[in-house]
Amino acid sequence: MLWTAAAVAVLGFMVALEIAARHYGVPGPITNQAREVVFAPASGPLLYASMALMMVVLTWRQRFVAAGVAVGIDVVLVLVRWAAGAEVNYGNGALWVILGHAVLALTRRTGRERVLLLKGVGLGLLLVAGRKTGDTWLLITSKTRPMVLDQYLASADHALGNPSWVAGRIVEATGPVGHHVLDFVYVMLPVAAVVIAVWQLRGVAAERRFPRHHLVRTFLAVGLLGPAVYMVFPVVGPIFAYGDGAWGTGGGEWALAHLWPHTLPSAGAPQHMPYDEFTPRNCMPSLHTAWSVVIFIHSRTAPRALRWAGTAWLVATLSATLGFGYHYGVDLVAGVVFAYTVEAALRTFDRGLDWPGIRLVAHGTAVFAALLLAYRYLPVEMAARPWAAGPLLLLAMASVVHGYLRTTRLWDTGAAPAPAPPARPQPELV
Repeated sequence: MLWTAAAVAVLGFMVALEIAARHYGVPGPITNQAREVVFAPASGPLLYASMALMMVVLTWRQRFVAAGVAVGIDVVLVLVRWAAGAEVNYGNGALWVILGHAVLALTRRTGRERVLLLKGVGLGLLLVAGRKTGDTWLLITSKTRPMVLDQYLASADHALGNPSWVAGRIVEATGPVGHHVLDFVYVMLPVAAVVIAVWQLRGVAAERRFPRHHLVRTFLAVGLLGPAVYMVFPVVGPIFAYGDGAWGTGGGEWALAHLWPHTLPSAGAPQHMPYDEFTPRNCMPSLHTAWSVVIFIHSRTAPRALRWAGTAWLVATLSATLGFGYHYGVDLVAGVVFAYTVEAALRTFDRGLDWPGIRLVAHGTAVFAALLLAYRYLPVEMAARPWAAGPLLLLAMASVVHGYLRTTRLWDTGAAPAPAPPARPQPELV
């Protein structure tokens, strides 16, 4: 019932976004996803990562067959597109295999086998749907929020020493090599999540059931809840508000001044500023930071190689978000708090809403709300007293992380119920 309710909710949400996108004269997530059944997809690695998630419910033999079919389909389609002079990309084969298993589950499977296979298909399609709905959400933020709050965050960022400006100069000094490495890490974040998720779900095929909690749930919850905050706190980022725009996308003519990354912005009298109608307002909180934190959290129980990979991905993602000018330092602080709070909420729900979990979620929510209020109403004071505001921001973030670690450690050590005491013999009635 829970999986059915989630599927209905996601489908309804996508229909609503489709209608909203059509209102602005562009295709929505359903249209864009249906288009990729035939036309060149936007992201081949994402589709293959989604297929890998789906394959956790298959046997090894079935996995090899599915992967071979997907690659074969892609080879044929790539050759046809190349010969026709059309756009060449891959990933259709992976999508066809996912959809084919949905048909197989409905027509050739029964009972628990059908349910398990449909869950695997749903898991793979959720990752794809999350990407498409996210793209539409970003479009809506740019259309409905003409004024942005970058000046407030740039002022508040003085409390942290303007890390985006510092990181931007460092990335610039590394040249093309550093830039391409960080860009690869930034773009391939969903693939990294799938690697950890596949490890967590490696026993599904043998046990014929999914674990109660895994990375994909938190990853999707972060992607669903985060854009709602974008609507409340629209921000475009340093490279747009104080630079020339990213990757030649423009936006430089809307910048307040061309300062990033060599000249620090003023911290006085911030105000709302207008921006264009196509740049996403997707900075507060930094969801790339939140997602990389989720990957880091779930990699802690993995083998050493995956633990190191989770740590490296977190560090590289934080470096990219700042070094490319996509986020302010205060965005990252909010992103960490947001990730730990969502993760805590899902784990608390799994445990039946016990008091330590409720207290942890309430604390994380309060800290996140306090950060937003401080960024909006106290940025000048924060910039004027960085020696106090900066440590307070980091302490607030650390309190949420520490609370999560302490509470989950309590859960893990007390997970097994204590054995019931032996029943006392009852005296016989004469």
